[in-house]
Amino acid sequence: MSHKLPVGILGATGIVGQRFIQMLEHHPWFEVAWLAASDRSEGRPYAEAARWQLKTTIPARVASMTIAPAKPEGAPKIIFAALDAAIARELEPQFAEAGCAVVSNSSALRMQADVPLVIPEVNGDHIALIDTQPWRKKSKGFAVTNPNCSAIGLVLALAPLHRRFQLEAVMAVTMQAISGAGYPGVASLDILGNVIPYIKNEEEKMEEETQKLLGTLNGDRVDPAPFAMSAQCNRVAVEDGHTESVSVRFKRKAKPEEIIAAWNEFSAEPQRLHLPSAPEKPVVYLTAPDRPQPRFDVALGAGMTTAVGRLRPCSVLEWKFTVLSHNTIRGAAGAALLNAELLKAKGYLG
Repeated sequence: MSHKLPVGILGATGIVGQRFIQMLEHHPWFEVAWLAASDRSEGRPYAEAARWQLKTTIPARVASMTIAPAKPEGAPKIIFAALDAAIARELEPQFAEAGCAVVSNSSALRMQADVPLVIPEVNGDHIALIDTQPWRKKSKGFAVTNPNCSAIGLVLALAPLHRRFQLEAVMAVTMQAISGAGYPGVASLDILGNVIPYIKNEEEKMEEETQKLLGTLNGDRVDPAPFAMSAQCNRVAVEDGHTESVSVRFKRKAKPEEIIAAWNEFSAEPQRLHLPSAPEKPVVYLTAPDRPQPRFDVALGAGMTTAVGRLRPCSVLEWKFTVLSHNTIRGAAGAALLNAELLKAKGYLG
């Protein structure tokens, strides 16, 4: 009998659901025991229901599993959710109400006051909000979320700087991969040879989530970080990897070598605890003048490391640099998986 904790995946047939399955195949703590997706997939073998998009093959054990109804009855007590926001808003509270630990990649509950929005290296202490949730008090269930795929790489790059120099203003312009739109994503005639300067709700998510993530836990609420934040988001013809051009101003003066040291020396609780999905280095600074690039750098740290480069003075704010992160690993499934590992290490998952 397996010693691993059984987990379920809501939205198992989508791109993020597939990443969960891929990353859980050899996980030392968790084992996929239940899969759910839309009504049209219910009752079908996973290999038949899912149009597998990843470069690795479907794990044989998962391929033969039957897609279950997306209901709490019969589900394991740990649920990874990879749902569209509208569906998640309805389903995730049902699972939490039923006593499940819902570790969500959806945006539906991220900004709810009593739901932790967490990057373990940045604000792991925010998981204490779990204990204020009505679900927790009633059934022991709860919900925890990870950020938007564009916010997570940005915040990992900002967190070491905010701690040392205190941010006053941030401007970010994104060049986001098409895999961030799910499957089938953006039509080829719309994206090939083109840049689409609009992603619905993305700029609002980046701005408000960044300030919540870098905010301060104050009893039963999070006080948002007080710096000014502006985001502009674009879809580009890249398969995986969100690139961001970032400008910042600090309250305290900083030298370039101090900023680079802040990135390269950044380490936190997931690294100290040796959580299975935690990269050795959450952030790395690349010195080549033309890096980071998605083609070469998106898989750093098995896709869990954020790459930073091109630090230079900014004549409008103070400093500017480039950030790259893997949007479906660190920005989605890997982020939720690392949250679950932190929850287990802290005793929330038994």
